[in-house]
Amino acid sequence: MKRFSSLSALLIAASLALAPSLHAQKGWTADNGDGTFTNPLLWGDWPDPDVIRVDDTYYMVSTSMHYVPGVPVLSSRDLVHWKPESYAVARYDEDPRYDMQGGTLYLNGAWASSIRHHNGKFYVAFCTPYGWGTKTGHFSICEADSPKGPWKRTIFPEYLYDPGLFIDDDGRGYVVHGQGTLRVTPLSADLHSVAGPAVEIWKQRFGADRQAGTGGYGMEGSHVYKINGYYYILCPAGGTQGWQICLRSRSIYGPYEHRVVLDDDRSYVGNGLHQGGMVQTTKGDWWFIIMQDRGPIGRVPCLLPVTWQDGWPIIGAGGKDAVVYPFPTTSRRARRDDYVPADDDFSSHRLGLQWQWNHNPSDAHWSLTERPGFMRLKALPAPDLYHARNTLTQRVQGPLSIATVEMDMEGLTEGTVAGFGIFEKPYACLAVRQGREGRTLVMQQEQTVADSVMLAPDVKRLWLRAYATEHQGTATFMYSMDGLHFTPLGPVFHMRLGFPWTANRFALFCYDSLNSTPKGYADFDNFRLITK
Repeated sequence: MKRFSSLSALLIAASLALAPSLHAQKGWTADNGDGTFTNPLLWGDWPDPDVIRVDDTYYMVSTSMHYVPGVPVLSSRDLVHWKPESYAVARYDEDPRYDMQGGTLYLNGAWASSIRHHNGKFYVAFCTPYGWGTKTGHFSICEADSPKGPWKRTIFPEYLYDPGLFIDDDGRGYVVHGQGTLRVTPLSADLHSVAGPAVEIWKQRFGADRQAGTGGYGMEGSHVYKINGYYYILCPAGGTQGWQICLRSRSIYGPYEHRVVLDDDRSYVGNGLHQGGMVQTTKGDWWFIIMQDRGPIGRVPCLLPVTWQDGWPIIGAGGKDAVVYPFPTTSRRARRDDYVPADDDFSSHRLGLQWQWNHNPSDAHWSLTERPGFMRLKALPAPDLYHARNTLTQRVQGPLSIATVEMDMEGLTEGTVAGFGIFEKPYACLAVRQGREGRTLVMQQEQTVADSVMLAPDVKRLWLRAYATEHQGTATFMYSMDGLHFTPLGPVFHMRLGFPWTANRFALFCYDSLNSTPKGYADFDNFRLITK
């Protein structure tokens, strides 16, 4: 076994010191307990947020790309505490590569989701891009009577990039879409088809000086509102380092004037707050949920107040971010169960909403009922983790998170590779490889084994742990035979974003690198996440 670095030792010591005080936490909380909150709302990858209010409840959607189920829907009573309700997309059936048949479709699925409510129905719109393994993109609208679903999806043949769904006072639906050049496309009365040609409404680009027509930064990620007779389109420009712009017109088709309404990166220097949605509380105040790219942890949602100046919605404190704010004045207060769960003892017969599969799962190859209280993953053939079906993931969280899971190995057969890791591109993991002569626990980065240890024949269960920190984007791995005493394995792993616009995730996996008709399986229990 290779010698573990001094940095790893310090991280392990920190994790042990933190564990007692953090054990009761449900995860990162923005609530400071004194009537204020500190951004982000959720310290994980919840990109491209949009938000609405229905009666006295707030609903938020986010992008999820190739993870399934897709397009998470969350609810809140106070705009600060959020809990998951459902996913708008159960699976992607339009291409066999979502099933990892004939290839994969990383970075496809759902981009730039948008949510609206009209005549008792919830509508969620998103686009699926082209250029990431496909020649054409398309646009979808999902609808449901309840935020819990079930959701029905309509796939449009048209490609409406970064769609902002809008329903006017007269019930007519529109989508504002595009990158650089923005267009408005009218929809049919039932929102199931396009009702006319796209109309160009904006084509100016911005420079680093934030002036229109001086550079190459185009707007995208549109969200549309009608307030006091004006149509407002809120868009980011400048990419990851970007800022937020507002367009305003008396007609949905323009002409539009513009103003920069937020330009600040002080909460994560170099990466500006950009792209999100605006909502009015029951008390009449306006708030904006906007994302910020925070490296390997992903794009986190932040909540900022909106003040109106000369008919323009100015975000934050005069267009700047104060990071800490007084709570919104809402008509309801959060309850104890208003949080996004992470821990799972797999005692439910339904998969928890904190989990998403990498691509569509094979439902015949996982079970929560064959061995009650365990997640059983049955191996399918795969050369590596990128092509392993039924890899079960949830978000790595910041600023730091320590995830531990138990794995029972009695179901492994020759060729089975099962374990726990951090998945992105590149990935790293602790994997048990079942060979003819026994089992080997390896720490590997991609397909390269960085460290290993032979397991005694009587070892039937392991506790696998990953320690991930946003600071410098590093992760370390440990294992235990008893769940109490952990041994480090392998060097420090540097998390990266080889799949752009996604983030690193904790991952449970089981696949077979040897056999075409595998028989092995692994049972997982007691996933626990400590965050700080």
